[in-house]
Amino acid sequence: KDEIVKQMYTGIEHLMKHNHIDIYNGNGRILGSSIFSPRPGTISVEYENGESELIPNDYVLIATGSQPAELPFLKFNHKTIVSSTDLLKSKELPNSIVIVGGGVIGIEFASLLNDFGTDVTVIEAGESILPNENKSIVSNLKDHFAKRGIKIHENVLLSEDNIKINNESIEINNNELNVTADKLLLAVGRKPNTSDIGLNNTKIKLDSKGFIEVNENQQTAEQHIFAAGDCIGKLQLAHAGSKEGTAAVEFMFEDKVIPVDYNTIPRCIYSYPEIASIGMTLDEAKKADIKKARVFKIPFKAIGKAVIEDADQQDGFCEIVVDQSTDSVLGLSMIGPHVTELINEIALLQFMNGSTLELGLTTHAHPSLSEVLMEAGLKASKRSVHA
Repeated sequence: KDEIVKQMYTGIEHLMKHNHIDIYNGNGRILGSSIFSPRPGTISVEYENGESELIPNDYVLIATGSQPAELPFLKFNHKTIVSSTDLLKSKELPNSIVIVGGGVIGIEFASLLNDFGTDVTVIEAGESILPNENKSIVSNLKDHFAKRGIKIHENVLLSEDNIKINNESIEINNNELNVTADKLLLAVGRKPNTSDIGLNNTKIKLDSKGFIEVNENQQTAEQHIFAAGDCIGKLQLAHAGSKEGTAAVEFMFEDKVIPVDYNTIPRCIYSYPEIASIGMTLDEAKKADIKKARVFKIPFKAIGKAVIEDADQQDGFCEIVVDQSTDSVLGLSMIGPHVTELINEIALLQFMNGSTLELGLTTHAHPSLSEVLMEAGLKASKRSVHA
């Protein structure tokens, strides 16, 4: 893992140097207006040796990211109560772990640690894990997790009285469950890194959770200061942050820029089986009052390549949500083999304003996993032969 991270980091570092981008390794802070600068935005960089440097500029892009959040009664001790960052740095695997939080991070680590032989229990305060995903997809994932021995407890509210923390283990005991584990992974979301960066010297506004508010061009309340990535609290995905950052820089130097359309950004969960989605679910389409929204389902067991590659995932499927009045794809959700790769075809289709008919009539190689998308397009267009 460390070698891969080093390779990726070195590659980015090379690109920065190749494109003549200066890197200042220190703590940056936005300064307010002064006699030297009529508007806020000059950056002060403070170095470890106590020295500092000022960087004047025309534009600022804030991309400070986020960090794992805590609960009021449950804080990281980085030994038995750990974050996702702690686990990625760990040299040893726990024999057992309780994961508090059934969102994307919690579910991905539940799947990963189970693969490595760790006994995993997931505790979710809400009605369901992955609350933003298609309900039938979540149900399928829970069936897979149950077969693998991953225990999921939903609608469980914890308090300080329920948790006993020892030097070598943690114990959770309330009316609904009693579980002891080597470690507790706190996966209850992420909070923005927006404190102590000088925002108080500006007119920049934060929402109730501390995320920076931006307009469709990534501009803050200070029009020359932009923000992108986790610190604005949108999708909190690496590829979404990259898109936001690109849009911000393009707007700085160009007149006409295509704003970020979050409806066309893929959302991927790297569990086993994988989950991928884009756009709306059927419930969301109905709430948006799209009267002719319909959903069509194609099982992976109908796709030869899926049966060949992984017999354990034959119960996976693809659900496409379409607006039958316009023949457009409103959204698509999948669970099954390599769906985090397949979803990009739908991202392109939506970006190009393609129709379900065009998706269905596009010749796909046989055998290939992507045939599930062709079949979905054909079924939605009432041209299906095999499904």
